[in-house]
Amino acid sequence: MSRVHVHIALSLVMLVGLCPAARAQKINVTYDKQLNFAQFKTFAWAPHGAIAHPMLAANTVGAIEQELKARGLQKVTINDNPGLIIQVYGSIDQDSTLYSNDPLYNATGGIPPFDPSFSGSLLTGMYGNTTVTIHKGQLVVDLIDAANKKLVWRGMSQQNLAANNPNKLISQVNNAISKMFKQYPVKAES
Repeated sequence: MSRVHVHIALSLVMLVGLCPAARAQKINVTYDKQLNFAQFKTFAWAPHGAIAHPMLAANTVGAIEQELKARGLQKVTINDNPGLIIQVYGSIDQDSTLYSNDPLYNATGGIPPFDPSFSGSLLTGMYGNTTVTIHKGQLVVDLIDAANKKLVWRGMSQQNLAANNPNKLISQVNNAISKMFKQYPVKAES
C-alpha cells in the first residue's frame, strides 16, 4: 500500500472513530422567533421537588445561570416578578413520566412533548392533562415568559451518559448546556 493510501485509510479510520462521538449528543433548540428576548432582564427558578442527583443538579443550575448571566440577565427569586422562569427536566437512569398540566405553562396549553421531532409549534397548542416522558439521557431546559405563562425557549439534549463516571457526566451536561445556549437569541457578552 502506498503512503497516500495509508494516509487516506488512517484518515477514514479516524473519521469513522469520531462519528459515533459526534452522534452521541443531539441538541435541539426551539424558540419564539417573533419575541424580542432582549426584553428579559431577570430570571428565577421554578420550584423543584426531590432531586435524584443533587450534585449534578447543582452543577446544571450553575451552568444555566452562567449562560443567562453572560447574556445580561440577573437572577432573582420567584417572588420578585422575574422575566423568565427556568424549568429543567432530566433523567440519567431511567425514563420518567410526568403530567403536562403544570400551571407555569398555562398560555402554552400545558408542557409540550419533549420529542424534538414533534411537528408543529412547541410554543402553542393544547396539551392539557396528558403525560410527557423524559427519556434516559435527556436534558430539557425550558424558559417560560413569567408574565404570560408561556414557553418561549426550549433546549433539549439527548445523549448516552457516562453515569458511572461523575466527572465525565458533569462535562457532558456542561457541554450540552453550552451548545443549547449558543442558540439563545441574545448573544453572550464578551
